[in-house]
Amino acid sequence: MPRPEQRMSKLFWRLLITAGAAVGTFLLTSVLNEDDGNIWQWTASIVIGSATLIVQYLVDFGERFEKVDRRFAQIIAATELFSQVDGSVLRSEEVTRLVLGYTKVREQGGDITQAFAEKELGRLAKMMEGLGGGSANCPGENHEWLIDLTDCVKMTLDATSTSVDREFWTSGPAARYLAAQEKAIKRRGVEIRRLFIVRTEDEVTPELRALCDDQRRRGIDARIAVRTLMESHPRVSDFIVFDSELCHETKPDQENNPDSTLLSAEPDHIEDHITQFADLWAEAERQQTTEPEPEPVTSET
Repeated sequence: MPRPEQRMSKLFWRLLITAGAAVGTFLLTSVLNEDDGNIWQWTASIVIGSATLIVQYLVDFGERFEKVDRRFAQIIAATELFSQVDGSVLRSEEVTRLVLGYTKVREQGGDITQAFAEKELGRLAKMMEGLGGGSANCPGENHEWLIDLTDCVKMTLDATSTSVDREFWTSGPAARYLAAQEKAIKRRGVEIRRLFIVRTEDEVTPELRALCDDQRRRGIDARIAVRTLMESHPRVSDFIVFDSELCHETKPDQENNPDSTLLSAEPDHIEDHITQFADLWAEAERQQTTEPEPEPVTSET
């Protein structure tokens, strides 16, 4: 909505243009008609000035009508969108909150607040579009996706952990992630399996064993698999499958550091990673059964 000073400025220019048209008409008719007392000069000036003012208002009305027409089109599109939302799994009240919150930011927020809100909204829209097409990705590690998905999982969570994310387990987000998993186990009965994969037996350190023990105490079935001891040589990657429906995958860069995060709901992709995890888990079980038993400690007499 235009501000009062903007409306006053617009009115001033309209009157100025109208007066200019009237004066110009009066001067022109004076030049063409030497009879200064002819009322036709005044009549022509008034008619032309009035017509100029009317034309300005018609132009303004046309612009306003065009804006109203666009607004109606937006309302119709929004109505159709909300009708689709009402019939979907996504709760319409959450979409309403998003729209209302964004509207408040646009009305009351400063420039940087508005810019930040638009950037976050764009990021959300991009993720929704991606998931609608079967997959979404983002650069680096996305810990919020990881924790939010754990809060949403209902039945199973199968995960591998390679050297790509080994440093993650000593970070702050890891504590939140494990707390979310523990809650999922205790409150919703979610079954969680995690397989730590190392290249050689030398990488099975006391720290790694302690990490497994800590996760087992939380209710997670955590195991270790050594790649050099695997018989079938299955593919190895860093991923998590939630409820056999959505796969969270960490892609490494050339230096084996986390480079990007992929979410995929494509059936073939999910089935491939379910099979991959089953093969790796079977290898871990085989290695566990073939581990030599520790020699009994005999006391000296």
